[in-house]
Amino acid sequence: MYDLGDLYQELILDHSKKPRNFGPMDVANATAEGYNPLCGDKITVQLKLENDVIREVGFQGSGCAISTASASLMTESLKGRTREEAEHLFQGFHDLLTGEKQAPAELGKLAVFSGVREYPMRVKCATLAWHTLRAALHNSGPVMARVSTE
Repeated sequence: MYDLGDLYQELILDHSKKPRNFGPMDVANATAEGYNPLCGDKITVQLKLENDVIREVGFQGSGCAISTASASLMTESLKGRTREEAEHLFQGFHDLLTGEKQAPAELGKLAVFSGVREYPMRVKCATLAWHTLRAALHNSGPVMARVSTE
């Protein structure tokens, strides 16, 4: 019988080997690039926004299993959400990984990354796609991987 840790690991491995929403988008109207110089992860996040709602979201690039799985699960979580909801989800995910606040229950499958907070160098891998998403939402151009300590 699996324990919860095994199930989480299985979900992360599945999304890293078969990422969802991976590849270029023809209809994107917001794009940002992210790079983690510590491990070489690179990602491009593309969005199709209509009336402040994320209708389509995709990513492409190369990275470790944590980075790829995080981007894949992120894209699944964002479709149909508003900018404001995406920002709230970003903050909840960030809180989950940094332990600064209690992570909201609505994270769903994203909770599989809770163990990453024990490995500070991996937190940057898990949050790269999310920081890149924020850059795309704000059209602020390329973003470097970072974890806020504010």
